[in-house]
Amino acid sequence: MSKSSELAGKKVEKAMHEMKRGELKSGSGKKVTSRKQAIAIGLSEAREAGAKVPAKKKSATKKTAAKKAATKKTAAKKSAATKKTAAKKAAVKKTATKKTAVKKKK
Repeated sequence: MSKSSELAGKKVEKAMHEMKRGELKSGSGKKVTSRKQAIAIGLSEAREAGAKVPAKKKSATKKTAAKKAATKKTAAKKSAATKKTAAKKAAVKKTATKKTAVKKKK
């Protein structure tokens, strides 16, 4: 079973043909030279025409932004945890030195 309809295939084929002849233009008006961009334009036109076409994939920038936000949160948690453990270790050292000082006095 095909994921796309015949109409979608025809739209992509037409876009590719226009690109090869140098007639296909992007939204900004520049000539399209990339094969991937020509396919994307054809699929977009097919979607507008109501053809059965798979949904767009999420852009990589959104994914990386979500990952960066997640790493910032985990880094903040880790730094808070390390500060707590460092404070605990310092407190343990202080009490240990106090105990040894008391023993030496006796």
